[in-house]
Amino acid sequence: MSEPHRLEFSGVENNRLVADFWDGRGHPVLFFHGGGQTRRAWDLTARRVAQAGMRAITVDLRGHGESAWVNSGKYRFSDFADDVAAVIRQTAERFHAAPSAVGASLGGLSALAAEVRSGPLLEALVLVDITPRMDPDGVAKIQGFMAERMDEGFATLEDAADAIASYLPHRKRPRSLEGLRKNLRLGEDGRYRWHWDPAFMRGDNTINDNAREFAEGLIGALPQLHLPVLLVRGMNSELVQEDFAREFVEQAPNASYVDVSGAGHMVAGDKNDLFCNAVLEFLTDREAA
Repeated sequence: MSEPHRLEFSGVENNRLVADFWDGRGHPVLFFHGGGQTRRAWDLTARRVAQAGMRAITVDLRGHGESAWVNSGKYRFSDFADDVAAVIRQTAERFHAAPSAVGASLGGLSALAAEVRSGPLLEALVLVDITPRMDPDGVAKIQGFMAERMDEGFATLEDAADAIASYLPHRKRPRSLEGLRKNLRLGEDGRYRWHWDPAFMRGDNTINDNAREFAEGLIGALPQLHLPVLLVRGMNSELVQEDFAREFVEQAPNASYVDVSGAGHMVAGDKNDLFCNAVLEFLTDREAA
């Protein structure tokens, strides 16, 4: 499998969205990361999907990674969803087929919202440890970690690795910090900061603005969602309780869910092999149908 090459999409504000493309020459599958992450979170999964004969496209969401920080400062769930809908349409036009999507957390809700608000757009959807109903304590924990060093940053990559290890004590610390380097930006002051626009969490249109109304709208739309959906839940998730998963599959007519043992909210990073197996089984079932 050759290395990926770079693609660019346009968001709804004509904002640049950067992506990596692994060309397995088959059905296109879009990957949308969680809040505070970058497209690099999907590298291992995308490679396996491409090796299975599909086209894997990993996208940096607005204000994240190499994608543009939007001048409007709009980082509400609905803004991300509108961008994702634009990316799905551009992908379908490029490859002459409705793509599938895999979305974690913010990326998953954005893809779900794109489908229910602007669809039908997708062939199938994988939601990674996210449902419209979320544990508020889990949300507060995740956002607290993101905001804690948002301005101060880190003097070294090792400092950033220490912070992650403290937040995710169950995850084995990587031997190399090169992967972490891709998720940080080096400022002119020589300090490393997370690779996302601080306006995502501090501004007039943050991810928390109208979040409850957005989620309630998605919950209300689930009975009309006939798209095949797989919810992959981390068994130790701090965000998606088992009751939330059961509620989701009861309301969405063509949805199912699986638990990944030993994984928390960051399922793909915690147990990538188990996660990939579940995703590939679901996607290849769609291909065979």
